[in-house]
Amino acid sequence: MDRRLFLKTGLTTAAFMAGAPVLIAGCRPGLRSRLTAESLSVPTEIPGLTSDGHQILHYASLAPSGHNSQPWIVRIKGPDHWIIGLDPHRQLSVVDGHNFEALLSIGSFLENLVQAAAAYGYRVHPATLATDRFDTDVVSLRLEKTRPEKMDLQRLVSRRTVKSHFSDRQLTAEDVTAFTRLADDHLFYFPAGTRHAGLMAEQAVENYILQMKNTEAVQEMARWTRLKNADITARRDGLTPDGMEIHGLAGWYVRHFMDPADVTGTTFVNKGIEKIRGLSQQGAGWLVITGDGHTPADLVASGRRCQRMALEAKARRVAIHPMSQTLEEDRGQTHIR
Repeated sequence: MDRRLFLKTGLTTAAFMAGAPVLIAGCRPGLRSRLTAESLSVPTEIPGLTSDGHQILHYASLAPSGHNSQPWIVRIKGPDHWIIGLDPHRQLSVVDGHNFEALLSIGSFLENLVQAAAAYGYRVHPATLATDRFDTDVVSLRLEKTRPEKMDLQRLVSRRTVKSHFSDRQLTAEDVTAFTRLADDHLFYFPAGTRHAGLMAEQAVENYILQMKNTEAVQEMARWTRLKNADITARRDGLTPDGMEIHGLAGWYVRHFMDPADVTGTTFVNKGIEKIRGLSQQGAGWLVITGDGHTPADLVASGRRCQRMALEAKARRVAIHPMSQTLEEDRGQTHIR
């Protein structure tokens, strides 16, 4: 099958490495878990937002996003009427120049919100407002009081991206069926060793190298890098040593002696390329989620699919690592449409 046409049904939205490592049991105790607990205990101080609303938005805010930029912003129109939008100050203008990932992130945020709301006894009625990918207001939603549902909100807290120690054991048919159902049948699984898995790995590495050769992209990554504990605590976003799985002596060195500007250096860049090249060869294969198009509604829906699958993967002890480099680069997009 021609590499440009290997997915015949729709446009590729996101690709994930998949495997089953020993270290899948959630984030290790540390700064992130402490900050998460502190955020949940902050008293409600936003006019029009109830205590339930505060906690629902807290869980929504734990959604994944490119560079952990958290590009969402919420306007409280009333206790049961919110507008979810894109914060122009948190968009990745270089790496995500088309706002694809920003809207996928909004979708992940919305999925977390819907699941948390169900646990607190609210049904969410969302409606897409945006007609352009750069519109500020994206989704309007209303909350309807109903009976609480049994939801495992700990999955939203402990969900993580895994960057190492993947098993090459193939996913079970049961796992793939569950992921496909949660992705509304917009999912393909390419087991390790297949031609399509090789193509996904090749494209991820090629497009990551393109990014690392782009000075502006590397500088944008540096702006979103938080290395010192004080900076991590104050900002609560961005790329941190824990998030990049830089632990032990290396983590201590990074926290005490490196600055974000060092991220642009040749050593750090080459280490990143080496990491991605090795990671692309690990795991059980690739999970590819497709979308129906590039409209804001399409991308938000795809982001919700991605998050549902990611949360189910956590429950099934399947590790995943988003590999979005092909989506981010123009060259990569021409190979997957």
